[in-house]
Amino acid sequence: MGHGHSHTGDHAVVEVGQRARTILIGFLAVVGVLAVAGLIWLWPSAAEVESAIHKIPAVEGGSYLTATIESVQDGCDGLSGGACKTVTVIPDDGPEAGQPQDVLLDGGTVHSGLRAGDSIEVIRLDGNGDPFYSFSGVNRLPVIAVLTVFFVAAVIAVARWKGLFALVGLVIAAWVLMSFMLPAIIVGKPGMPVALAGSTVIMFIVLYVAHGISLRTSAALAGTLLGLGVTTALGAFAVGAARLSGFADENEYDLAQLAPAINFQDLLMVGIIVGGLGVLNDVTITQASAVWELRAAAPGWSRAKVFAAGMRIGRDHIASTIYTIVFAYAGAALTVLLLLHFTTRQPLALLGNELFGGEAVRTLASAIGLILAVPITTGIAALTVGPPRAAPTD
Repeated sequence: MGHGHSHTGDHAVVEVGQRARTILIGFLAVVGVLAVAGLIWLWPSAAEVESAIHKIPAVEGGSYLTATIESVQDGCDGLSGGACKTVTVIPDDGPEAGQPQDVLLDGGTVHSGLRAGDSIEVIRLDGNGDPFYSFSGVNRLPVIAVLTVFFVAAVIAVARWKGLFALVGLVIAAWVLMSFMLPAIIVGKPGMPVALAGSTVIMFIVLYVAHGISLRTSAALAGTLLGLGVTTALGAFAVGAARLSGFADENEYDLAQLAPAINFQDLLMVGIIVGGLGVLNDVTITQASAVWELRAAAPGWSRAKVFAAGMRIGRDHIASTIYTIVFAYAGAALTVLLLLHFTTRQPLALLGNELFGGEAVRTLASAIGLILAVPITTGIAALTVGPPRAAPTD
């Protein structure tokens, strides 16, 4: 077997096998061409998207305005029972701009901690010439903008150029998700091909932009794509075997009214596939890097020994990543978990409910794909690096 060298930026220079490199590049080239062809074939036109969406009309006889809270008082005139507050706001625009208006808060908004000086959105309704103002939402853009700036600054300060390139890849990935995957699902395109084509393109972009074009990154990408294939196959089987419809709560029913062409089983599959991308990417790039460093540190080791050492690292990574997946889902579902205390049914019996069963399938399919991606990626990387060579003698 012939061999060459792989230069990977800050990583070690490692000899690679020529045959393995050819097979790896050929595999990625075929998958990449198929993914791009899938994007071209499945990309919905603007007319298709427009005709598939039943847009929610604006408030009839009213308008949305921004306003600044002047004061907050407990209680509401004319209302009794339940928590209620009256806030006096100054509209920033509209016919009553600069004139104080009373807005009632009830329900969950009472506990949001609104205070004088906060910017909110209100709905102005014309009622027989006497306008009525109601609460719509809080202007949270300044807080989100500040957190975004801190996030970008932290990424660039710690990860430097790699962090900047990762952010660029993230922006491109978000564009593929919002411009292709979601519109394609809305118009009723087949969900699995849409998810696989979009996810494959996203992984090509994210890995190569963030980590550079190299055989090390290519080995990680191949492991990611094969792990993605495992996750997709398991998810498709589990969704069908568990007879999941994709309708877990009222949000799905509302969405079905707005976009009737959506196949909600397909939407569930897309969620399973996209949900595992980030963690899968993290595991595979770590395993490929570990194998590369092991080969550089121990050039005399056989590929089997390099693979075994890489798997020892991978087992630790699997353990910590499984915790990450489970706790991430638990954190997002704390309200649902708390509701379990108020039912007389056994927790395992609740898995028959679509909400609980769907989350279980989503978590387990992603976790299995993640676990199997470790030996797959480690094996690909171990086969890609060059054969053992004797240590230099003095």
